[in-house]
Formats: sequence, structure tokens, C-alpha cells
Amino acid sequence: MRTIIIVLDSVGVGEMPDAALYGDTGSNTLGNTAKSVGGLNMPNCQRLGLGNLTDILGVPPVEKALGAYGKMLEKSPGKDTTTGHWEFMGIILEKPFDMFPNGFPDEIIKPFEEATGRKVIGNKPASGTEIIKELGKEHEETGALIVYTSADSVFQIAAHEEVVPVPELYRYCEIAREILNNSGYKVARVIARPFVGKWPDYTRTPNRHDYSLPPEGEIALERLVEHGVSVYAVGKINDIYDGHGITEYVKTKDNNDGIDKTIGYLRTVEEGLIFTNLVDYDMKYGHRNNPVGYAKALEEFDGRLPEIMAVMKPEDVLFITADHGCDPTTPSTDHSREKVPLLVYGSRIKENVNLGERETFADLGQTILDLFGVPLMKNGRSFKAEIVR
Repeated sequence: MRTIIIVLDSVGVGEMPDAALYGDTGSNTLGNTAKSVGGLNMPNCQRLGLGNLTDILGVPPVEKALGAYGKMLEKSPGKDTTTGHWEFMGIILEKPFDMFPNGFPDEIIKPFEEATGRKVIGNKPASGTEIIKELGKEHEETGALIVYTSADSVFQIAAHEEVVPVPELYRYCEIAREILNNSGYKVARVIARPFVGKWPDYTRTPNRHDYSLPPEGEIALERLVEHGVSVYAVGKINDIYDGHGITEYVKTKDNNDGIDKTIGYLRTVEEGLIFTNLVDYDMKYGHRNNPVGYAKALEEFDGRLPEIMAVMKPEDVLFITADHGCDPTTPSTDHSREKVPLLVYGSRIKENVNLGERETFADLGQTILDLFGVPLMKNGRSFKAEIVR
């Protein structure tokens, strides 16, 4: 048997009850994106019940969905990638990751500059593409490192590959990771962001690398592997979990490459979990307040969904979800505190099952464990009995 999780990164379906605490009242990534472009064309997701989750112009509800559908609420504090993905697999945070809306303090930057022998420029929240355009020339002229953060708990280091060779940039990231680990701050990821080209027309390369905190406790992925179930990670999944509970992984260039590699695993592996993150919605469109691009990417995924379904075997189960919101129609360029979709499909899955609103993202990991007959975790409630024929 195989299960497939596809995370549509940031595709939220409406504000959480505590959204006001995060400044996210009114956020609805999917619904607001649809309104802003005059409607979405997503017939395949519609058949799975997507339009039954929230008001989506162009994607009305169906009377009989092909599978099960519902929404999941995040129990952990926060609205970032790591928090959402960790909760999928059973970790509910008590303390959120630290954020740096005013940049990193001197107690982090000064030892980093001393250890690398390079000055830091930037040190503020920013779009990665915009900050290299803004500071790339100075970086090339001086060798200073572009450091910035975002709506996630991240310490990002951007450098031109001809100024700072990729292995050297990776070494700087390891230095930053060690400084942060010993700083008393809880920072989810350090990210290498190499780029090439001539100012101002820079291009970020596929040599990105994430240095993540290890999960705070056991995750469902580790339990699967311990019980002989292989886990195949597509995209940034391996980095998010710091390699824990991952049997094999592949990196991706974009959403379509992620879909290609997911299909590749479906064609070649006989059992296990295929776990995919499609990041373009968040990285390319949500943070840049680009609802037109966001809508196009959603429709492209919907158009390729039949390809995924076509290579599924009768016993396979597909889950489609998201890790947070990033509403491109609001003034903010940050993530938004939102509920996430939960669509389940497969030949063995009952049709038209309304799973309601799940109390925690951890219900997903519990259900995966249950499907494979692996002992369940402490957090979350399996919905296997509600969905399997």
C-alpha cells in the first residue's frame, strides 16, 4: 500500500478562530484569491469537495464528492512552515518559534560576522528576490553577506556563487546554525540562498539548502520507518524534518517538477509514504501579493491532478492539504493564520464523507499510521474508520 500527502504550501481556506491575535482577520487564501481574479477553474479538486470547504468563486460545492473532505485547525501557536509540518506528524508546540520583524540582534550578528570574517548587510525581513536586487551590487563589490528573514522563523543568507562559492556559503550556514542554537533563540531554519547573474537581473539557483532544528520529539515519520514503512520526500520535506524519518528524498525546481517527481515515485515504488511539498504558491506568489500568479498555479495543479490519480493503485490513498495560509490579497506579505483543506481520495475511500473541522493537523499523521497498521502517537485522532470502505 502507498499513501501520498501533497502539501499545497500556504493554500489556506479561511481564518482560524484566533486569527485576530496574528493580525489575520479576514484572511482566506483560496477564497480571496478566487474573488480577486474573477473565479478559479479547478474542476478536479471541485469533484473532491474543495468547494465544500469555503466560498470559492468558480468552484461551487458538489452534492456528492468523490472522496472525503474537511478542514484542519492548527493547535500549535504560529503560522509558519515548520510548525505546520511538525504538527502534521504529531508535534504540537507549546512555545512558538522566534520571529525577527526588526532583524536579528547584535548578539547574533556580531559573532556571525567574526566567525565568517564577512560583514552582514540587510538584516531585515524581506522578499528574497527583492533584497538581492537591492543589495546585490554592494555584496559583489564588498563580499558582505546578505542576511534577511521572512514570515517564517528563518535566518537566510544570500550570496552570489562567484563571490561566495556554494560550499563556503554552506559552511557559513553551519556557523549561523550553531550560533543560533546557543543563543537562547528558537529559530526553525537557516537557509542558504545562492544566486547568479548580473545586477539587477539575478536568478536564485537550485543550490538552496536548509539547516533545520531537529523535531522536538518523535514524529510519525520516524515511527513509520521503524516499522518498515519507507518514506519518500519530495521538495523541502527532508529539510523541514532535518532528515528525521526520511528514507529517500529528492529536491525540486518548482511545482511542476514536484508533481513530476511525485508521479515518478508512484511509478517506481511499491509501498510506503510519498510526502510532497509544492512551494510555489507561498514562495513565488503569496509573499509577493500576486493573486494572479497564485490562481494560475492552483489551476495548473488541478490540471495535473488526473495524472496523479491515473498512476494510483487500488489500495493507494491520496491526501491533499496545506501547512498555513499566505493570502496574496491582503496588505501583509506574511503568512496568515488559517484553517487548511483536507481532501482524501482513493478507490478504497468512501465517497462524500464530510470530515468536518479537525482539532489539529496531527489527525493527518495519526491516520497515516493507522492506515499502515503502525502504533499511534499521543497527539491527534485518526479518521481512518470514517473514510475507508
